[in-house]
Amino acid sequence: MADFDFIPGDPSSIEAELRHVHALMQLEQKEDQAQFKLKNAKAGIQERKRRGITWHPVVITREDVGFGGKVVLELERPAGQEGLHLFQAGRNAALFGPAQGHPAADPPTLHGVITSVRRNQLLLTTTREDLPDWVLDGGKLGIDLTFDEVSYREMNQAMNEVMRARGNRLAELRDVLLGARQARFLAPRADDLFYPSPLNDSQLAAVRHVISAQDVAIIHGPPGTGKTTTLVQAIRETIRRERRVLVCAPSNTAVDLLTEKLAEHGVNVIRMGNPSRVSDLLLEHTLDARVMAHPSYSKMRALRQTADQYRETASQHVRHFGHEERQQRQLLKEEARQLFLQADDLERFITEDVLESVQVITCTLVGASHRSIRHLTFDTVFVDEAAQAIEPGCWIPIARGQRVVLAGDHHQLPPTVKSEKAARDGLRETLFEKCIQRQPATARMLTLQYRMHEQIMEFSSRRFYGGRLQAHQRVRHAGLGAYDPGFAPDLPVEFLDTAGFGFLELTIPESRSTANPEEAAVLLKRLTQLLEPYDPAEHEHDPLTIGVIAPYRAQINCLKDAIEEAPGLGSLLQHRRLSVGTVDSFQGQERDIIAISLTRSNRSGEIGFLSDIRRMNVGMTRARRKLLLVGDSSTLGAHPFFQELLAYVEQTGGYRTAWELVDS
Repeated sequence: MADFDFIPGDPSSIEAELRHVHALMQLEQKEDQAQFKLKNAKAGIQERKRRGITWHPVVITREDVGFGGKVVLELERPAGQEGLHLFQAGRNAALFGPAQGHPAADPPTLHGVITSVRRNQLLLTTTREDLPDWVLDGGKLGIDLTFDEVSYREMNQAMNEVMRARGNRLAELRDVLLGARQARFLAPRADDLFYPSPLNDSQLAAVRHVISAQDVAIIHGPPGTGKTTTLVQAIRETIRRERRVLVCAPSNTAVDLLTEKLAEHGVNVIRMGNPSRVSDLLLEHTLDARVMAHPSYSKMRALRQTADQYRETASQHVRHFGHEERQQRQLLKEEARQLFLQADDLERFITEDVLESVQVITCTLVGASHRSIRHLTFDTVFVDEAAQAIEPGCWIPIARGQRVVLAGDHHQLPPTVKSEKAARDGLRETLFEKCIQRQPATARMLTLQYRMHEQIMEFSSRRFYGGRLQAHQRVRHAGLGAYDPGFAPDLPVEFLDTAGFGFLELTIPESRSTANPEEAAVLLKRLTQLLEPYDPAEHEHDPLTIGVIAPYRAQINCLKDAIEEAPGLGSLLQHRRLSVGTVDSFQGQERDIIAISLTRSNRSGEIGFLSDIRRMNVGMTRARRKLLLVGDSSTLGAHPFFQELLAYVEQTGGYRTAWELVDS
């Protein structure tokens, strides 16, 4: 762990801690960059396409001029190449052409940033004011994702700013968040909320807590407790008291969801960056859409189009090129440059005008450094999913605020950290965790959950939340029988034990992944048996949803292959009523039935990253009506968490041996 001991109230301890976190972030950057290069340096185009980091071939369908006179290209890949990919707005990318001169030579490249992705089309804002000849020569073009330096640069800058802060508001917030200064609160009043609200008592208490916080407040939202609903209500109450707030999250999906929810409540909200979800409501609230709706936009566009025409005319080939022609060309180029500068000034004015009246700006953590808003300060900064963000990322928006509200749950998925050493030495410990542990008074936990049958909830409540969670009466006894009486009487939590069967795991050497085909077969047999009474045709308007989870990619592939061959399950998969994936892919989602293949079965009791019990908490709490666990108790039982889980399942009568399934 850390090479220092944190001492509450000691400024030198905080300085040492921040230096340590900064060093870990730089270690993570090196590892991330090394992995990116290693994976992609020697890979050919087909392999890069398979990995989702290359589109090839692409054609230029439109050329435009963007901010600062830089060329913006619309690129399209052929229909029929709709495979999964990692392209998204904000990522760095490079257009490449055929190798020139020698087949072994590196292809020429044109770098830029992706500003929009729509199915088979994307927009690339380049770093150039004119296109190189090889782009226009008609050769085959492709586009690669390149390493994302921007996020690390902004995190590095934010860490330096936080470490240097002395005698200002950032220094005070830093000291409160890291436990060196006591958080302050006004006395909450029963009549201090303006909006009538259907929130429950613990949610209302959390909103009042946010309103009363003078420095920092935390909304702790366990699974199914309505964290997003509570956060949106807290934001609405805050903007009645403050001019403008910033709302951030580490993922585009979370930012999009918050933007939509706020817009539905009539909040004047602008989404910085480009949304990952394509909805009319969301697109209407992007900065681009608001700029285009501005009365001065048509004038700005006309200036750019005229400048573009002048530049094109200046670039045309002239057969007899003398002194007068050269002068004329220079005049046209200068006129184009002046028009582009005027257009840029007008775009800055429009952007400022749009942002002046906005109540809420939403963006990712790195998006808080967007050129259009980096000069702004905010009365309050809200950070959702704060327990999934590494600490340096959180400091980017916090540095722009007078007050901070963090929302999340540190008992669910931690941040992704690629460097094992950085993770081991503390980079996975988030600012959310540090603050909730060092300043417990800053947090309010939501305690009424609306998702799970009480028996599915109970183990998680005891193990992670001090036994404080309660199931709302709507879901308390809502098992499969409540969904359809045709289902046989069944226990909401079931553990099917494969101990003694000899279903030993298989390790796939190439990927260091693990599979257990025999355990997969047991899980699918039990799932098929469970679904026998279910007729999808009778539930067209309220279809049953099923999630199959495994901790390893090899086991997921094994399950998917078997499901596709099983007529009943295969049909559910085809109609998207059944999905298969890792715990991470189900984060923030829920299903009526969740079936988890725990996969590990060996004679040494090794369980790998199943020992990350937060992942198990997320997996189990995705289930609404039925949780089916399949695993080898002799392997799993050596770990205290699984000992407790097995004891709970036995206590509720849900423990079964796989022999019962074989004999049935």
